[in-house]
Amino acid sequence: MTAPTESPTLPTEFADLARFSDWILATEPERYAKRLASTMDEMQDLYDTLFPRLQTALDFIDKHDWHDLPDEARHLFHLLQSLVMVSFPIEVWKQPRVPDAGAAYLDIVREPVV
Repeated sequence: MTAPTESPTLPTEFADLARFSDWILATEPERYAKRLASTMDEMQDLYDTLFPRLQTALDFIDKHDWHDLPDEARHLFHLLQSLVMVSFPIEVWKQPRVPDAGAAYLDIVREPVV
């Protein structure tokens, strides 16, 4: 039997965003898969809730050394990366997939160091 996994924690100032903890994903392929598996309503909720707090979240993260981010700040950063992942589907395409891309795909071979 495996132990249940705990949700990643966010800084106290952003605790109300915990309902989006399933979007706290460390890699681009994970975020892309989450986007493809999500409904437009789910992505719209993330976007509408997080976008107005983007600058406040960035200011919080910028208070820390990028090479030694506390886990909670790193989780917040990963949540912001998910916001970026859903921005084009919400703002432009109105669908999770890239339109007219057919079977084309792109794999990232190296993640940014965060």
